[in-house]
Order: sequence, then structure tokens, then C-alpha cells
Amino acid sequence: MTARKKPATLAYRRCRFSAALPLAFLYSKTHYWLAAQPDGSWRIGMTKFATRLAGETVELGFQIEPGAALVCGQVIGFHEGFKGLSDLRSVLRGRFLGGNPALLTDIALVNQDPHGAGWLYAASGRPAPACLDARGYARHLDGAIDRLRAKG
Repeated sequence: MTARKKPATLAYRRCRFSAALPLAFLYSKTHYWLAAQPDGSWRIGMTKFATRLAGETVELGFQIEPGAALVCGQVIGFHEGFKGLSDLRSVLRGRFLGGNPALLTDIALVNQDPHGAGWLYAASGRPAPACLDARGYARHLDGAIDRLRAKG
């Protein structure tokens, strides 16, 4: 058995939050990540920051079927965490390919491995033009954390 090679990451730390941001991913300002797949599709998940804000995931659902057209910002389902219920939104223009089947039996993966096995859904198409690389997302996180601290 061979060990799965970990992707190159950017170590991020601010206040009491830290994360290893995969450098090959794209990130939305709404705290989703997009990982290109070998077949040209994308896996999309919530960043560690998003899962921390939402709390432990208790339920996830989609209101669209595989093959449905997607537009950026479109509500495609919901995520319920201990801290509240929120809409899941598309971060690309294309087609919905389906949810992560592993989450049907182990929803805890969303929080345990948010940048890996806890991906939410797969889609084909083009990421939103406003998506950021890991370094851009780290700068965006700085601002988000500063805003939360100011409220605090």
C-alpha cells in the first residue's frame, strides 16, 4: 500500500485560527475551494474557515440533480451545522455532477478533512472569475478575521 502524497500547502495562521491551504486549489471569497480533477471536472468543498464558522456539520442536501446547469452564485442546496443553516452556492458556471457519496455515510468528513475527503460536490465548467489563488485567499482571510475581531 502506498501513502497518498500530501499536496503542497500554504501555512496560514492568524489569531487562534490556522489552516494548510492547498496551493493547487482556487478559493472563493465565500469560503469554498475548487480542486481541478484529472478529467477536467472540479471538486468543491468548504474551507476550514467556513467549517469553523458553521460548526460541526449535521446535514447537507442538494436541490438540483446531476446534469443540471449551474451559474455562479446560484443556490444549489443547504448546509446545516451546529451554529446554523446556510445555503450552498455554486462557485462556477457549468453542470452539477453530483454530491460526494462518502458524505451519505460519514457527514463528519466535512469537518474532519475539509480540504480533502470532505468535499461537497463535483461539477464541470468554469470557476467564477473572482476566485483567488491560495495567497489571495490568505489575504482575504486576514480581512475576514479582522472584521470578526472588530465585532467581538
